[in-house]
Parts: sequence; structure tokens; C-alpha cells
Amino acid sequence: MAMAVDSPSQKPGGAAVLDKAPERVRKRSPRYKVLLHNDPVNSMEYVVATLQQVVPQLSEQDCMAVMLEAHNTGVGLVIVCDIEPAEFYCEMLKSKGLTSTIEPED
Repeated sequence: MAMAVDSPSQKPGGAAVLDKAPERVRKRSPRYKVLLHNDPVNSMEYVVATLQQVVPQLSEQDCMAVMLEAHNTGVGLVIVCDIEPAEFYCEMLKSKGLTSTIEPED
């Protein structure tokens, strides 16, 4: 009984060419934006400290920029990531009294 195996095949001219299986293309998982909404209740310092605590990969300057964006425009982009960490960050911000939502990245 013959089995199909990737093996070199001889081409005219003597060079062996490997027959390659088609490559699989990995589709990236969708990414989500974690958004911080402006609120008149919490101090700016509290918002910055909370962002640093909840999203440790953000620097203090990053957190200040997010806070100021939310303060000036009504909403600030915290981070773009996969759905599970996005949900976690959003829930953690809410648990600390901040208003946060997630939405799919464009």
C-alpha cells in the first residue's frame, strides 16, 4: 500500500524540489479598546494612581495622558488588547469607582 509523503521529486536538470504543503495562515484574534470615561467625582491624582495600579505596563506619563484625554474630550484610550485582559481591566477600573467600557478595535 502506497502512502503520500512529502518527498523530493526530480525535475529535469537534476535539482530536487520539495513539494510543500500549503502554509496555514493564522488569523489574529480581534483586539479591543479599553476606554476610560471622564467623571467629575474622582480626583485626577486618584485616576492616575488607579490606572497605574490596574494596568501596570502603563507608565505614570501614560496614565496622566489617558486621564487628561478623558478629562478634555470625555473619553481616553487606556490600552488595546485581547478580549480577556480588556474585560479584566475594564472590570477592575469599575470596581475602583471609574467609568470604563470596551469596544472592538477598528
